[in-house]
Amino acid sequence: MPPSQTIWIIVGVVGVLVALVIFFMVFQFIGIWFQALLSGARVRLLDIIAMKFRKVDVRTVVLSRIRAVKAGLNVDTNQLETHYLAGGRIINIVNSLIAAQKARIELDWDTACAIDLAGRDIFDAVNTSVNPKVIDCPNPAFGRATIDAVAKDGIQLRARARVTVRTNLSRLVGGATEETVVARVGEGIVSVIGSADSHKNVLENPDRISKAVMSRGLDAGTAYEILSIDIADVDVGENIGAKLQHDQAEADKKVAQALAEKRRSMAVALEQENKAKIEENRALVVLAEAEIPKAMADAFRSGNMGIMDYYRMKNIMADTNMRKSIAQDENEGNKL
Repeated sequence: MPPSQTIWIIVGVVGVLVALVIFFMVFQFIGIWFQALLSGARVRLLDIIAMKFRKVDVRTVVLSRIRAVKAGLNVDTNQLETHYLAGGRIINIVNSLIAAQKARIELDWDTACAIDLAGRDIFDAVNTSVNPKVIDCPNPAFGRATIDAVAKDGIQLRARARVTVRTNLSRLVGGATEETVVARVGEGIVSVIGSADSHKNVLENPDRISKAVMSRGLDAGTAYEILSIDIADVDVGENIGAKLQHDQAEADKKVAQALAEKRRSMAVALEQENKAKIEENRALVVLAEAEIPKAMADAFRSGNMGIMDYYRMKNIMADTNMRKSIAQDENEGNKL
């Protein structure tokens, strides 16, 4: 076989293989391309092949475009592909745009993409905007079952509220979340109960709580619009005022006891000091009495005192002691 024929055979075989590869590559996209064509959402076959090389989920993009076109939305494959590459959820985007259109809610493509890329569930937000949801206040999942507040008469009230909200799509990006709404409503309930003169007024008219809280515009700056606040339950708790008074009385009692103990300790200390002074004075008396014999001896030696003077002094002392003894006996007899 001539060399030229061999070359042509090799070239023919390579060409056939290339053609087969191209055929199989194109064949796997013909079905989805034909589906889009019949659905009126035409997508070029070259665009489909290019998506494959750009690592884009072709089926998701094309089917999302078909659904959007069938719903009357003007969304092309370039927008879907761009959002997909940005990490967005194009199925949620298309579903939310269709739901918003049916409910006559203003929602454009750019806003929906921004909400989705911000991490919010755009489809759930649209559903909440169409079908308002009810939020428990407080949320039992956070460990508290009631909102506790104390009226001016000292009685504690325990309330539970149910807040009906719907999504405000224009404030969904950058707006406060559900936790903020619950916190604000709880703060408003505590304020209304705390300003009531008596807990009976709150129990008689629970709707005064919802009216006062609704008038404060608590949904400002949040991603929700508060439709209503309904008080589900109001229970009477403890008598906080009496408990505080009891605690204050106990504290005053302890303070008084501490002051009395302080005074007693000071009196005991003063008594001990006086006893010490008495013993000191007695010691001085003993020392003074010890000097008497010395003085008498000096008086005898100097002649200033005679023996008769000494006996006369002894008689006076004996008479004095006798009088004291008689007086003590009379006092004891009177006591008996």
